[in-house]
Amino acid sequence: MTITAEVSKTNVRKRQRTKVKADPVTLILVAIVCIFLFFLVGLPLLKVLSTALSADGMDALGKMFTSKSNLVIIMNTLVLGLTVASVGTIVGFLMAFVQVKVRCRGKKVMHLLSLLPIVSPPFAVATASITLFGSRGIISHQLLGQNWHIYGLPGLTLVLSLSFFPVAYQNLAGMLRSLDPATEEASASLGGNAWTVFRTVTFPMLIPGFGASFLLLFVEGIADLANPLVIGGDFTVLALRAYIAVNGEYNTAAGAAFSLLLLVPALLVFIVQRYWSNRNSTVTVTGKPTGKPKMLENRPVSIILATWAWLVCGLIIVIYSSVIIGAFVNILGVDNTFTLDNFAYILSGIGNEAMVDTTILALIATPIAGILGMLLAWLVVVKLRRGAAILDFIGMLGMAVPGTVIGIGYLITYNQPVTFLGWNFTPALAGGGSIFGGALAIILVYIARSTPAGQRSGIAALQQVDKAIDEASTSLGASGLQTFTRTTLPIIRPAYLTGLTYAFARSMTTLSPIIFITTPTTKIMTSQILAEVDAGRFGNAFAFCTILIVIVMAVIGGINLILRDKAPVQRQVGGGL
Repeated sequence: MTITAEVSKTNVRKRQRTKVKADPVTLILVAIVCIFLFFLVGLPLLKVLSTALSADGMDALGKMFTSKSNLVIIMNTLVLGLTVASVGTIVGFLMAFVQVKVRCRGKKVMHLLSLLPIVSPPFAVATASITLFGSRGIISHQLLGQNWHIYGLPGLTLVLSLSFFPVAYQNLAGMLRSLDPATEEASASLGGNAWTVFRTVTFPMLIPGFGASFLLLFVEGIADLANPLVIGGDFTVLALRAYIAVNGEYNTAAGAAFSLLLLVPALLVFIVQRYWSNRNSTVTVTGKPTGKPKMLENRPVSIILATWAWLVCGLIIVIYSSVIIGAFVNILGVDNTFTLDNFAYILSGIGNEAMVDTTILALIATPIAGILGMLLAWLVVVKLRRGAAILDFIGMLGMAVPGTVIGIGYLITYNQPVTFLGWNFTPALAGGGSIFGGALAIILVYIARSTPAGQRSGIAALQQVDKAIDEASTSLGASGLQTFTRTTLPIIRPAYLTGLTYAFARSMTTLSPIIFITTPTTKIMTSQILAEVDAGRFGNAFAFCTILIVIVMAVIGGINLILRDKAPVQRQVGGGL
């Protein structure tokens, strides 16, 4: 009798769940999201592919594999990606291990310093590194009497590793905290010393994190455009070559061909990383740690590791201090006279317009990207059975595809009218003209690049929410849209705000995708910073970077205040349901 009742309940639940999936509003939402993703990412990628496979594009691709200089560019790109991935992963693991497993003071400061590169412009580190470690740098020449050549691979390795190691740091720190201390204690009780426990227990469980971090940093390294423009020197990589083809040679087909060579390894790495993470979603047998992480007891080793970690923090402090100080002097290292002229210059005219335009566009794109990311997560986790994995993959393309490819894709796609189902798409959006170089194109790029962060945080949050809550709302007559806005979104508000934080920071600091679609009619801060660096006006560039960091930190602080203020409401909503 009990078995029959359980089977009956299961059948009823299945019928209810099937009814939820068949909700017409939900189907409409799926269609809208798919169309939106098609224009955000799908169509630009298809245009890049078709242009790269055109006659001119194939000619450029053929020369890439027959020209010795082009083969050197490909080799440079691979070497840079592998070097940055290796160094960045090692530095990220060092900072994560010290943060979680080593007893030392100042861990909160160390954590904040480790995250600082996330909220700074992509070439702030490069510009400061030239000032500090260049042939006439403050540290290299004035203090040490050396004429170091920082341009090229050494400089790129330094600035890209410092810029991207927070990705590995956050990933590995989370895994270290989730390890079950009982497994390490069991190994130690069998006579294993600290090194043996780490080598045989801790490290094997961290291998998926190492692999994921390495692959992500490899993609970031080969796809970065801003830093090669500033500090690359004669060390040319594919992203820079694609930029030169479009902006210097005015050969869009060649630019698409070069970007295609970036797209293939980036997508392959993304697929491998997702497959790997799905197969290694747990790192312990229990799935949940039974206590606090076991701290490293070897005092000398702890001191050595903490010292190395603080050296990394010291380098970050020196670099970003030079950015801030450089904003208040005439020429840092040459004429250190205090001045406010740098801020006066950028707060008037073009600089002021760039700050206003960039902030407004980022503020417009941020909530849209946050809502789209949550909506995607809700559809993938709660609503869809078939096609959930495909929709999740398409939604993540905005992050997986290199920014250079996205930028060239938008240049090719939206620089001319687009017809969709007999409707002239571009004039309707842009008020009678192309959206190339306009504010709308930049907003779309911001949304495409920022949505995946909210999508991932939303999926992680929804996987811990009982689906019965969603089904209960639907059974009471709520549509899919009402369920999402009134029930699901309040519960996962922390994940939504996390997505907003990342979306705004990424929108404010991005350069690679928008450098191809900006014109004098729309000013973007990162483009203006690059122009100041190219002109050798480092003081103005430092002032721009300082203001940009302040804006990003202020908005992030506001989001955190919202999160803290809304926490009691969240608990009330969850309890009421």
